[in-house]
Amino acid sequence: MTHRENVLRAVRFEQPEYIPMVFHINAACWHHYDQHALQDLMEQHRFLFPHFMRQDCVTPVFGANERQSSPYTDPWGCVWETTDDGIVGSVRHHPLAEWHDISTYRPPDPALTDGMFPIDWQAAIAEATKRKEQADLVYCELPHGHTFLRLADIRGYENLLVDMSDGDFRLTSLIDMVQLFNEQVVLRRLDLGPDIMGYPDDLGMQQGPMIAPRHFRQYIKPLYQRLMRPARDRGCVVHMHSDGDIRLLAEDLLDCGVDIINLQDRVNGIGWIAEHLAGRICIDLDIDRQHVTVRGTPKEIDDLILEEVRSLGGRQGGLMMIYGLYPGVPLRNVRALMDAMEKYSTFHS
Repeated sequence: MTHRENVLRAVRFEQPEYIPMVFHINAACWHHYDQHALQDLMEQHRFLFPHFMRQDCVTPVFGANERQSSPYTDPWGCVWETTDDGIVGSVRHHPLAEWHDISTYRPPDPALTDGMFPIDWQAAIAEATKRKEQADLVYCELPHGHTFLRLADIRGYENLLVDMSDGDFRLTSLIDMVQLFNEQVVLRRLDLGPDIMGYPDDLGMQQGPMIAPRHFRQYIKPLYQRLMRPARDRGCVVHMHSDGDIRLLAEDLLDCGVDIINLQDRVNGIGWIAEHLAGRICIDLDIDRQHVTVRGTPKEIDDLILEEVRSLGGRQGGLMMIYGLYPGVPLRNVRALMDAMEKYSTFHS
Protein backbone atom coordinates (compact mmCIF):
# COMPACT_ATOMS: atom_id res chain seq x y z
CA MET A 1 0.00 0.00 0.00
CA THR A 2 1.42 3.38 -0.99
CA HIS A 3 1.57 6.35 1.38
CA ARG A 4 -1.21 8.02 -0.61
CA GLU A 5 -3.46 4.97 -0.42
CA ASN A 6 -2.80 4.58 3.30
CA VAL A 7 -3.65 8.22 4.07
CA LEU A 8 -6.87 8.09 2.08
CA ARG A 9 -7.86 4.84 3.79
CA ALA A 10 -7.27 6.45 7.17
CA VAL A 11 -9.44 9.40 6.19
CA ARG A 12 -12.24 7.17 4.90
CA PHE A 13 -12.16 4.63 7.76
CA GLU A 14 -11.10 1.88 5.34
CA GLN A 15 -8.55 0.02 7.46
CA PRO A 16 -5.20 1.65 6.75
CA GLU A 17 -2.05 -0.39 7.34
CA TYR A 18 -0.72 2.17 9.82
CA ILE A 19 -1.56 5.50 11.42
CA PRO A 20 -0.15 8.28 9.22
CA MET A 21 2.49 10.11 11.27
CA VAL A 22 4.14 13.43 10.41
CA PHE A 23 7.11 14.87 12.27
CA HIS A 24 7.73 18.43 11.12
CA ILE A 25 10.98 20.17 12.03
CA ASN A 26 10.63 23.94 12.09
CA ALA A 27 13.36 25.79 10.20
CA ALA A 28 14.54 27.60 13.35
CA CYS A 29 15.63 24.26 14.81
CA TRP A 30 18.64 24.15 12.51
CA HIS A 31 20.31 27.05 14.30
CA HIS A 32 19.12 26.09 17.79
CA TYR A 33 20.19 22.43 17.84
CA ASP A 34 23.38 20.62 16.95
CA GLN A 35 22.72 19.79 13.31
CA HIS A 36 24.55 16.47 13.40
CA ALA A 37 22.60 15.31 16.46
CA LEU A 38 19.28 16.25 14.85
CA GLN A 39 20.22 14.51 11.62
CA ASP A 40 21.29 11.41 13.59
CA LEU A 41 17.75 11.18 14.96
CA MET A 42 16.22 11.60 11.51
CA GLU A 43 18.50 8.94 10.09
CA GLN A 44 17.47 6.53 12.84
CA HIS A 45 13.74 7.05 12.21
CA ARG A 46 13.19 6.19 8.57
CA PHE A 47 9.46 5.65 9.03
CA LEU A 48 9.09 9.33 9.87
CA PHE A 49 11.75 10.53 7.42
CA PRO A 50 11.69 8.09 4.49
CA HIS A 51 13.36 10.53 2.10
CA PHE A 52 16.03 11.82 4.48
CA MET A 53 19.42 12.57 2.96
CA ARG A 54 22.23 13.65 5.25
CA GLN A 55 23.90 17.01 4.65
CA ASP A 56 27.21 18.38 5.88
CA CYS A 57 25.45 21.62 6.71
CA VAL A 58 21.70 22.23 6.62
CA THR A 59 20.84 25.67 5.26
CA PRO A 60 17.09 26.10 5.75
CA VAL A 61 15.04 28.38 3.54
CA PHE A 62 13.11 30.88 5.63
CA GLY A 63 9.75 32.17 4.45
CA ALA A 64 9.49 35.90 3.78
CA ASN A 65 7.57 36.34 7.06
CA GLU A 66 10.15 34.30 9.01
CA ARG A 67 13.21 36.54 8.63
CA GLN A 68 14.38 38.39 11.70
CA SER A 69 16.25 41.15 9.89
CA SER A 70 13.60 42.13 7.35
CA PRO A 71 9.90 42.93 7.98
CA TYR A 72 7.66 41.49 5.29
CA THR A 73 4.71 43.26 3.69
CA ASP A 74 2.28 40.66 2.38
CA PRO A 75 0.04 41.16 -0.68
CA TRP A 76 -2.76 42.56 1.51
CA GLY A 77 -0.45 45.24 2.96
CA CYS A 78 0.02 43.59 6.38
CA VAL A 79 3.54 44.01 7.78
CA TRP A 80 5.03 40.95 9.51
CA GLU A 81 7.94 40.96 11.96
CA THR A 82 9.69 38.11 13.78
CA THR A 83 12.39 37.90 16.45
CA ASP A 84 13.88 34.57 15.31
CA ASP A 85 14.74 33.30 11.84
CA GLY A 86 12.41 30.44 10.96
CA ILE A 87 9.56 31.42 13.29
CA VAL A 88 6.54 32.96 11.59
CA GLY A 89 6.18 36.54 12.71
CA SER A 90 3.16 38.54 13.77
CA VAL A 91 1.48 41.43 12.03
CA ARG A 92 2.69 44.77 13.40
CA HIS A 93 0.93 47.02 10.89
CA HIS A 94 -2.72 46.61 9.92
CA PRO A 95 -3.47 48.36 6.62
CA LEU A 96 -7.11 49.06 7.52
CA ALA A 97 -6.65 49.92 11.17
CA GLU A 98 -8.61 53.06 10.26
CA TRP A 99 -11.74 52.62 8.17
CA HIS A 100 -11.19 55.84 6.22
CA ASP A 101 -8.52 54.01 4.18
CA ILE A 102 -11.04 51.54 2.76
CA SER A 103 -11.95 53.79 -0.17
CA THR A 104 -8.51 53.20 -1.72
CA TYR A 105 -7.89 49.68 -0.42
CA ARG A 106 -7.62 46.98 -3.09
CA PRO A 107 -7.22 43.19 -2.92
CA PRO A 108 -4.22 41.43 -4.45
CA ASP A 109 -4.38 39.66 -7.81
CA PRO A 110 -5.06 35.89 -7.43
CA ALA A 111 -3.21 35.31 -10.71
CA LEU A 112 -0.02 36.41 -8.96
CA THR A 113 -0.40 35.38 -5.32
CA ASP A 114 -2.21 33.06 -2.94
CA GLY A 115 -2.68 35.96 -0.53
CA MET A 116 0.47 35.43 1.51
CA PHE A 117 3.29 34.96 -1.01
CA PRO A 118 3.76 35.36 -4.75
CA ILE A 119 2.94 32.17 -6.64
CA ASP A 120 3.85 30.74 -10.02
CA TRP A 121 0.73 28.82 -10.98
CA GLN A 122 2.42 27.12 -13.92
CA ALA A 123 5.09 25.77 -11.60
CA ALA A 124 2.34 24.60 -9.22
CA ILE A 125 0.67 22.73 -12.09
CA ALA A 126 3.97 21.08 -13.01
CA GLU A 127 4.60 20.01 -9.41
CA ALA A 128 1.09 18.55 -9.00
CA THR A 129 1.43 16.69 -12.31
CA LYS A 130 4.76 15.22 -11.21
CA ARG A 131 3.31 14.03 -7.91
CA LYS A 132 0.39 12.37 -9.69
CA GLU A 133 2.74 10.60 -12.08
CA GLN A 134 4.64 9.26 -9.07
CA ALA A 135 1.35 8.23 -7.37
CA ASP A 136 2.11 10.61 -4.50
CA LEU A 137 -0.52 12.33 -2.37
CA VAL A 138 -1.42 15.75 -3.76
CA TYR A 139 -2.23 18.22 -1.00
CA CYS A 140 -3.21 21.81 -1.73
CA GLU A 141 -4.32 24.51 0.66
CA LEU A 142 -5.22 28.11 1.17
CA PRO A 143 -2.53 30.04 3.05
CA HIS A 144 -2.67 29.78 6.81
CA GLY A 145 -5.08 32.33 8.22
CA HIS A 146 -7.03 32.76 5.00
CA THR A 147 -10.28 34.17 6.43
CA PHE A 148 -10.69 34.96 10.13
CA LEU A 149 -7.03 35.70 10.73
CA ARG A 150 -6.79 37.57 7.43
CA LEU A 151 -9.57 39.89 8.55
CA ALA A 152 -7.83 40.33 11.92
CA ASP A 153 -4.50 41.03 10.20
CA ILE A 154 -6.07 43.66 7.97
CA ARG A 155 -8.18 45.42 10.61
CA GLY A 156 -6.44 44.46 13.85
CA TYR A 157 -7.87 41.81 16.17
CA GLU A 158 -9.63 44.13 18.63
CA ASN A 159 -11.01 46.31 15.83
CA LEU A 160 -12.42 43.24 14.10
CA LEU A 161 -14.21 41.98 17.19
CA VAL A 162 -15.70 45.44 17.79
CA ASP A 163 -16.80 45.58 14.14
CA MET A 164 -18.59 42.25 14.52
CA SER A 165 -20.21 43.26 17.79
CA ASP A 166 -21.36 46.60 16.34
CA GLY A 167 -22.46 45.11 13.01
CA ASP A 168 -20.38 47.75 11.20
CA PHE A 169 -21.57 47.93 7.58
CA ARG A 170 -18.01 48.51 6.34
CA LEU A 171 -16.99 45.09 7.59
CA THR A 172 -19.30 43.53 5.00
CA SER A 173 -17.33 45.19 2.20
CA LEU A 174 -14.04 43.88 3.58
CA ILE A 175 -15.42 40.37 4.09
CA ASP A 176 -16.73 40.30 0.51
CA MET A 177 -13.32 41.42 -0.76
CA VAL A 178 -11.44 38.70 1.14
CA GLN A 179 -14.01 36.05 0.28
CA LEU A 180 -13.98 36.76 -3.46
CA PHE A 181 -10.19 36.55 -3.50
CA ASN A 182 -10.18 33.27 -1.55
CA GLU A 183 -12.79 31.72 -3.82
CA GLN A 184 -10.60 32.39 -6.83
CA VAL A 185 -7.55 30.89 -5.12
CA VAL A 186 -9.56 27.79 -4.13
CA LEU A 187 -10.63 27.24 -7.76
CA ARG A 188 -7.04 27.61 -8.95
CA ARG A 189 -5.89 25.11 -6.35
CA LEU A 190 -8.65 22.66 -7.24
CA ASP A 191 -7.62 22.85 -10.89
CA LEU A 192 -4.41 21.11 -9.75
CA GLY A 193 -6.50 18.04 -8.93
CA PRO A 194 -5.58 17.57 -5.26
CA ASP A 195 -6.53 14.57 -3.15
CA ILE A 196 -6.87 16.85 -0.12
CA MET A 197 -7.70 20.56 0.04
CA GLY A 198 -6.65 22.34 3.22
CA TYR A 199 -8.26 25.31 4.95
CA PRO A 200 -5.95 26.36 7.84
CA ASP A 201 -7.27 29.23 9.97
CA ASP A 202 -6.61 29.49 13.72
CA LEU A 203 -9.75 30.06 15.77
CA GLY A 204 -8.82 29.08 19.33
CA MET A 205 -7.02 30.51 22.32
CA GLN A 206 -5.58 28.60 25.27
CA GLN A 207 -9.08 28.54 26.68
CA GLY A 208 -12.04 29.04 24.38
CA PRO A 209 -12.26 30.41 20.85
CA MET A 210 -10.86 33.75 19.67
CA ILE A 211 -14.29 34.68 18.34
CA ALA A 212 -17.69 34.43 20.00
CA PRO A 213 -19.56 31.41 18.61
CA ARG A 214 -22.49 33.62 17.57
CA HIS A 215 -20.17 35.85 15.58
CA PHE A 216 -18.45 32.84 14.06
CA ARG A 217 -21.80 31.56 12.85
CA GLN A 218 -22.82 34.96 11.53
CA TYR A 219 -19.64 36.09 9.82
CA ILE A 220 -17.19 33.21 9.31
CA LYS A 221 -19.08 29.93 9.00
CA PRO A 222 -20.93 30.94 5.79
CA LEU A 223 -17.58 31.86 4.23
CA TYR A 224 -16.08 28.49 5.13
CA GLN A 225 -19.10 26.71 3.66
CA ARG A 226 -18.74 28.58 0.38
CA LEU A 227 -14.99 27.94 0.23
CA MET A 228 -15.29 24.23 1.00
CA ARG A 229 -18.25 23.48 -1.26
CA PRO A 230 -16.27 23.44 -4.55
CA ALA A 231 -13.81 20.93 -3.07
CA ARG A 232 -16.61 18.67 -1.92
CA ASP A 233 -18.33 18.97 -5.29
CA ARG A 234 -15.16 17.64 -6.93
CA GLY A 235 -14.85 14.73 -4.52
CA CYS A 236 -11.83 16.27 -2.81
CA VAL A 237 -11.12 15.56 0.87
CA VAL A 238 -11.55 18.70 3.00
CA HIS A 239 -8.94 19.31 5.71
CA MET A 240 -9.43 21.98 8.38
CA HIS A 241 -6.70 23.15 10.76
CA SER A 242 -7.05 25.33 13.81
CA ASP A 243 -4.80 25.82 16.80
CA GLY A 244 -6.26 26.46 20.22
CA ASP A 245 -9.42 25.46 22.07
CA ILE A 246 -12.13 25.05 19.41
CA ARG A 247 -14.56 22.86 21.31
CA LEU A 248 -17.38 25.42 21.09
CA LEU A 249 -16.95 25.62 17.31
CA ALA A 250 -16.36 21.96 16.48
CA GLU A 251 -19.93 21.12 15.48
CA ASP A 252 -20.05 24.16 13.21
CA LEU A 253 -16.82 23.09 11.51
CA LEU A 254 -18.21 19.62 10.89
CA ASP A 255 -21.35 21.25 9.52
CA CYS A 256 -19.20 23.09 6.98
CA GLY A 257 -18.29 19.77 5.41
CA VAL A 258 -14.89 19.05 6.94
CA ASP A 259 -13.54 15.51 6.46
CA ILE A 260 -10.33 15.88 8.52
CA ILE A 261 -10.00 18.09 11.58
CA ASN A 262 -6.48 19.03 12.70
CA LEU A 263 -6.70 20.16 16.32
CA GLN A 264 -4.46 20.24 19.38
CA ASP A 265 -4.63 17.33 21.78
CA ARG A 266 -4.29 18.53 25.39
CA VAL A 267 -5.70 22.02 24.73
CA ASN A 268 -9.02 20.49 23.66
CA GLY A 269 -8.69 17.42 25.86
CA ILE A 270 -8.08 13.87 24.66
CA GLY A 271 -11.20 12.68 26.46
CA TRP A 272 -13.33 15.40 24.89
CA ILE A 273 -12.01 14.64 21.41
CA ALA A 274 -12.69 10.92 21.94
CA GLU A 275 -16.25 11.57 23.12
CA HIS A 276 -17.29 14.17 20.56
CA LEU A 277 -15.25 13.55 17.40
CA ALA A 278 -13.71 10.08 17.29
CA GLY A 279 -15.44 7.85 14.76
CA ARG A 280 -17.38 10.77 13.24
CA ILE A 281 -14.52 12.45 11.40
CA CYS A 282 -10.88 11.76 10.71
CA ILE A 283 -8.80 13.33 13.49
CA ASP A 284 -5.42 14.76 12.51
CA LEU A 285 -4.12 15.11 16.04
CA ASP A 286 -1.63 17.89 16.77
CA ILE A 287 0.61 16.49 19.51
CA ASP A 288 1.31 18.64 22.59
CA ARG A 289 4.06 21.23 22.15
CA GLN A 290 3.56 23.06 25.44
CA HIS A 291 4.00 20.69 28.35
CA VAL A 292 4.70 16.97 28.11
CA THR A 293 7.06 16.98 25.12
CA VAL A 294 8.89 20.05 26.43
CA ARG A 295 9.20 19.34 30.16
CA GLY A 296 8.11 15.73 30.56
CA THR A 297 10.17 12.57 30.79
CA PRO A 298 10.63 10.12 27.91
CA LYS A 299 8.23 7.73 29.66
CA GLU A 300 5.58 10.44 29.99
CA ILE A 301 5.93 11.13 26.28
CA ASP A 302 5.55 7.43 25.45
CA ASP A 303 2.51 7.25 27.72
CA LEU A 304 0.94 10.29 26.03
CA ILE A 305 1.22 8.86 22.52
CA LEU A 306 -0.08 5.48 23.64
CA GLU A 307 -3.04 7.11 25.41
CA GLU A 308 -3.90 9.10 22.29
CA VAL A 309 -3.70 6.11 19.98
CA ARG A 310 -5.77 3.99 22.36
CA SER A 311 -8.39 6.71 22.83
CA LEU A 312 -8.74 7.93 19.27
CA GLY A 313 -7.47 5.17 16.99
CA GLY A 314 -8.86 1.88 15.82
CA ARG A 315 -8.49 -0.77 13.16
CA GLN A 316 -10.92 1.04 10.87
CA GLY A 317 -8.78 4.21 10.79
CA GLY A 318 -9.88 7.78 11.38
CA LEU A 319 -6.66 8.93 13.05
CA MET A 320 -3.56 10.73 11.84
CA MET A 321 -0.95 12.43 14.04
CA ILE A 322 1.45 15.30 13.58
CA TYR A 323 4.13 16.89 15.71
CA GLY A 324 5.83 20.21 15.10
CA LEU A 325 9.30 20.47 16.63
CA TYR A 326 10.31 23.96 17.74
CA PRO A 327 13.40 25.10 19.66
CA GLY A 328 13.42 24.35 23.37
CA VAL A 329 12.55 20.64 23.40
CA PRO A 330 15.39 18.52 24.87
CA LEU A 331 16.91 16.14 22.33
CA ARG A 332 16.19 13.17 24.60
CA ASN A 333 12.51 14.09 24.38
CA VAL A 334 12.75 14.48 20.61
CA ARG A 335 14.10 10.94 20.44
CA ALA A 336 11.40 9.63 22.77
CA LEU A 337 8.69 11.22 20.68
CA MET A 338 10.08 9.85 17.41
CA ASP A 339 10.38 6.41 19.01
CA ALA A 340 6.79 6.51 20.27
CA MET A 341 5.31 7.74 17.00
CA GLU A 342 7.00 4.93 15.12
CA LYS A 343 6.21 2.29 17.75
CA TYR A 344 2.50 3.06 18.02
CA SER A 345 1.85 3.76 14.34
CA THR A 346 0.64 0.14 13.99
CA PHE A 347 -1.00 -0.16 17.40
CA HIS A 348 -4.71 -0.93 17.43
CA SER A 349 -6.68 -1.03 20.66
